[in-house]
Amino acid sequence: MKPLEGHVAVVAGATRGAGRGIARALGEAGAVVYCTGRSVPGQPSPYGRPETIDETAALIAAAGGTAIPVRVDHTVESEVEGLFARVQSERGRLDVLVNSIAGEDPMMSEWGSFWEVGLGKGEAILRQATLSHVITAKYAARLMVAARRGLIVEVTENDILMGGSGNVLAQIVKLAHKALAAIFATELRPHGVAAVAITPGFLRSESMLEHFGVTEANWRDGGEKDSNFLESESPLFVGRAVAALAGDTNVMKRSGHLFSSWELAREFGFTDADGRRPDWGMKEVDFSELPPSLCALILEGLRFQSEWLRIHSARTERYLERWSKDLAAQAARS
Repeated sequence: MKPLEGHVAVVAGATRGAGRGIARALGEAGAVVYCTGRSVPGQPSPYGRPETIDETAALIAAAGGTAIPVRVDHTVESEVEGLFARVQSERGRLDVLVNSIAGEDPMMSEWGSFWEVGLGKGEAILRQATLSHVITAKYAARLMVAARRGLIVEVTENDILMGGSGNVLAQIVKLAHKALAAIFATELRPHGVAAVAITPGFLRSESMLEHFGVTEANWRDGGEKDSNFLESESPLFVGRAVAALAGDTNVMKRSGHLFSSWELAREFGFTDADGRRPDWGMKEVDFSELPPSLCALILEGLRFQSEWLRIHSARTERYLERWSKDLAAQAARS
């Protein structure tokens, strides 16, 4: 009996990268996986890439799992609503939603200070990479709330508040994914539904393999260009992290929090496809591979975040104490 046997999952953005790896791992664990996205045979990716949701489904089927590819533009609410109506009609349940839409959208690839970055595609970026997540979670949550069970997973980048990207729009998107998990968790807790955010480490996505001029078979050769790449992980690794969360009977205690593939691997003991257990959190990063200006920006960002979180934590505790007293008094009067 596989740990997720009988479960039904939707992986939104299952075409490539983390989404594909997560879909494969959920299928590996026994779940029926609906693989959604825009890229299908004859209708290639707007990114100009060859991967399709049909290929993802085929990989799951070849490994003995069950997968259904469904073409969905997650920025179109009617298409998303139709997707979940189909899931309910065909399976009668929904246990897991993974929001991995537009994780590597090339519209976010421009680097530069926020006063220099082009904003012509700003609205499109926010719609494609953020609003799509809200639309998708909206219709998944309706099924989960009715059943009083389920898990929503927001795939993000970095296990800190903000990362080192030099693109203000990308920063907004990745920060939003972390915040969405907390927002969803707050509203879903009374209904027995959990929401979390998760980040992979140095991900060997299809585009990253191409960047290093390697394949998954000889990926270690990329370490000649960047020694940090030797601590990278395949998309299946973060997928197995999501599968572990989906199978955790105490997942409600984790709701609202941000996790990483490597810390969950330490806890649950899973490995990557090759038997390794990459641990980006313990990696002593070789910063010589990065531009000094970027290193300085990351360091300044970490200092700012540490101070911001310290002040915010103290402020939040004061509000918590005050609201708890006020609500207790109100309850006593009634």
